[in-house]
Amino acid sequence: MQKIRLTSLSHGSGCGCKIGRKDLSFIIDNLPEVTDPDIIVGTSTADDAAVYRIDDKRALVQTVDFFTPVVDDPYDFGQIAAANAISDIYAMGGRPLFALSILAFPINTLPQSILKEILKGGINKAREAGIEIIGGHSIDDMEPKYGLCVTGIVDQDKVVRNDRAQPGDVLILTKPIGTGIVSKAIKSGIASEADVKEAVRIMSFLNKGASEAMVYAGIKAATDVTGFGLLGHLYGMLKASKVGARIRASSVPTIQGVWNYAEKGCIPEGTKNNLKWVKEKAIWDSSTSPETKYILTDAQTSGGLLISCPVDRKERFLNLLDKNDCISIAEIGEIVDDQENRIWIV
Repeated sequence: MQKIRLTSLSHGSGCGCKIGRKDLSFIIDNLPEVTDPDIIVGTSTADDAAVYRIDDKRALVQTVDFFTPVVDDPYDFGQIAAANAISDIYAMGGRPLFALSILAFPINTLPQSILKEILKGGINKAREAGIEIIGGHSIDDMEPKYGLCVTGIVDQDKVVRNDRAQPGDVLILTKPIGTGIVSKAIKSGIASEADVKEAVRIMSFLNKGASEAMVYAGIKAATDVTGFGLLGHLYGMLKASKVGARIRASSVPTIQGVWNYAEKGCIPEGTKNNLKWVKEKAIWDSSTSPETKYILTDAQTSGGLLISCPVDRKERFLNLLDKNDCISIAEIGEIVDDQENRIWIV
């Protein structure tokens, strides 16, 4: 089992395999509008999950996420895929209830022991989140893929959305970035053992504590950082909220080894597409290096929460995050008044 490199069996890695934002936007923009009055969050703002009213106080939160192997170890792959899917519930301020598996696997060409390890990783990570995986669906496919459909619950007055950011809010990020580039290095066979271990730790870490702190502090605007990269997901929040942002590149936490791989040209296609997508909205400082641009748009898998926090709640919120054992707590910029949704990177 250890001799089979899962990342060699797919065309890309993790959330970097997402259909690009440009193509996806064109497709979704031409679909019929959502009209059910009980839908609190639908497709109009491209948020992290759907929110559906079930009574006067509560709503269901539902998401689905799956992808190709982002690491070679099957158990780690299962853990990361589960953490990534559950994160969408956390990003909306919700509490997960249960999940269903989504699985594609070349059952006749790979040992079944690999599949068992993937599923074990997912089950154990779901249990860490306090839920069970109670079913699912599988297909025989030459390219392995795994993920979850997760159902959660949230109080209607505590829903956190991507269209509630306000000028003056500070932007806080709860995980370092660079997992897409490290995953590319893993796929290319040049990643160090230490960098792989750190990337696995980050990607498999649940956003539960950050989400609970966010809800307790009364935060209203956030998103999680995944396949569209830090700036891509930030832009989604800015567009939905009709504001702009200023980002301090030096304040953005990164995986230590990512700069080395970026300098070697180890850039995923998803990351390159993300940089093209934000080109018209990102205003770069003249001294910004190509590596910095790629890292800030790197296609993340199971990234942290990007939270828009009112200034008067910042200190309390940062204290809550610190008590809730987050991997990283970084104030990386602020929301500004800008109807064109531009991002200034300084």
